[in-house]
Amino acid sequence: MFSIAVLTLLSGAARGQGAPAASALQAAQLAVVVNDAEPNSVEIAEYYRQARAIPAKNMVHVRIPNRPRRLDAEQFRQLKEHIEAQLGPEIQAVLMVWTAPYAVECNAITAAFTLGFDAEQCLKPCGPGKPSAYFNAASARPMLDFGMRLSMLLPTDSVEQAKALIDRGNASGFRMPSAAAYYLSTSEAARNSRAQFFPPAGVVRQRKLTIKRLQADSIEGVRDIMVYQTGMARVAKLDTLQFLPGALADHLTSVGGDLLGESQMSSLRWLEAGATASYGTVTEPCNYWQKFPHPTVLLQHYLSGASAIEAYWRSVAWPAQGLFIGEPLAAPYRR
Repeated sequence: MFSIAVLTLLSGAARGQGAPAASALQAAQLAVVVNDAEPNSVEIAEYYRQARAIPAKNMVHVRIPNRPRRLDAEQFRQLKEHIEAQLGPEIQAVLMVWTAPYAVECNAITAAFTLGFDAEQCLKPCGPGKPSAYFNAASARPMLDFGMRLSMLLPTDSVEQAKALIDRGNASGFRMPSAAAYYLSTSEAARNSRAQFFPPAGVVRQRKLTIKRLQADSIEGVRDIMVYQTGMARVAKLDTLQFLPGALADHLTSVGGDLLGESQMSSLRWLEAGATASYGTVTEPCNYWQKFPHPTVLLQHYLSGASAIEAYWRSVAWPAQGLFIGEPLAAPYRR
């Protein structure tokens, strides 16, 4: 019964009966934050502005020298106030154009910006998180409805790779390809906590999407990926894969959002492999499924026409430690 119900839900989303397709974020509602102390940020932000026709008034300038990985609460408070002072009421989301900083103490910088810094989570990072009012919501105006401006990070270590990422996000709006969504239950049992929410295998015909559930640690040589969700500390064979424009991919593990860390696979590897957006936690969250993207919620909202930033934010129930990265306006199923 669960499988039938989920397939019905996804089919309804594909017909526009789930979250309304009109909810996809518009370029005029997105602010782009540029770090003027980093040349790559300046160049990539300007490329993004032109590629997505972002209004010039939506460009926000800050200076963060030395690329620190983490900010303390006071440093972040000053940064957030400086950014918000430049935002008009129409702004529903913010794109930060840099790789670091990506954390505020134990919080991810995207969560701290959208929800406010959660000092209590830092007292017990491995404990439960605060619920997000935006989880599984269909609001087209999160700032108006929930007092939340969604946020995402666009990494800048490589200008070439960042421009390719922007191009993939932009290309996702031009056609709806035949594609597949891959959900892997792996040998790392503790990292399979959200496998219970994987959508059932089947075909969502209205969106030309085939859902595949596998018992495997990786996939190899696949060339039709729109979604890839798994649970591994390190995901193998990414260099053999082809991700379609707008593809979402993430792995449930402790510190995938520690972008420049080396103890586990960084979420940056997904973008480098060809995905358009990803997610990871910046500090040890324990394996609460609520701290990671809910597979069915993510897929339902993406198939309904939501943008990558909306679908990803709607899919995480407790996002304080979670970092959202990629190209926010990608929307391959937008009508």
